Amino acid sequence: MRHRQIMGILNVTPDSFSDGGQFIRRDVALRAATEMYQAGATWLDIGGESTRPHAPAVSLQQELDRVLPLLEAIKRELPIKISIDTCKTQVMQAAVDRGVDFINDVNALQSEGALAVAAKAQVKVCVMHRQGQPQTMQDNPHYVDVVAEVKSFLAQRATACLQAGIKADNIYLDAGFGFGKTLDHNLRLMRALPQLAELGYPLLVGVSRKSMMGQILDKPVDQRLYGGLALAAFAWLNGASVIRTHDVAATMDVLKTIQALQA
Repeated sequence: MRHRQIMGILNVTPDSFSDGGQFIRRDVALRAATEMYQAGATWLDIGGESTRPHAPAVSLQQELDRVLPLLEAIKRELPIKISIDTCKTQVMQAAVDRGVDFINDVNALQSEGALAVAAKAQVKVCVMHRQGQPQTMQDNPHYVDVVAEVKSFLAQRATACLQAGIKADNIYLDAGFGFGKTLDHNLRLMRALPQLAELGYPLLVGVSRKSMMGQILDKPVDQRLYGGLALAAFAWLNGASVIRTHDVAATMDVLKTIQALQA
């Protein structure tokens, strides 16, 4: 039976789509980190640059200033593994130097030097598919066959990781729900999780509070919990290994219940 793995989201940004601005204060962020740890999160995923649609880029120094003090504080206060959510090689290096266990990169380690940083540190990595950049990715996403194209891209990036010296059991794959995809694309990919699992790497699924739920339910971001839990349950039952979520405690209840039924 797969071990439950939940990645709790903690964005120290003013403009993330769901929790933007909530965790700018260090004490508030630490309290949230503690709650996610106590609820059973495997990792805390710390991000200092929003990747929501149309999000503006931030400078290297600004991102470092946002994430490094919080990383250091969490390492001092909590015995939990930490993931860094970044595309910037310099941020990856600074984070692994401070004991980060996981690099979660929406750019699939395509930035110069990113593969080398991950390989040298021998940390876990997640490579994600996206079409376009955050500023434009939702303007008019188009695929001939979204499942085949995403699967091919993820296979190529996994091979690139192996060739760079990253161990196979450190590689995770993410279909990139909401990153250059319409609702139809997202639903097709969700149904195709068993096909993506055929690549032989653990799948990370992050759909928490995303716009696909807004489109399905016609509800704002703060009213999407139940839809997100339904998708988390579906993803887990169809082969996902890691659920990335803002709502760790509720997601843990769902996965525990499913596993009790499967036992």
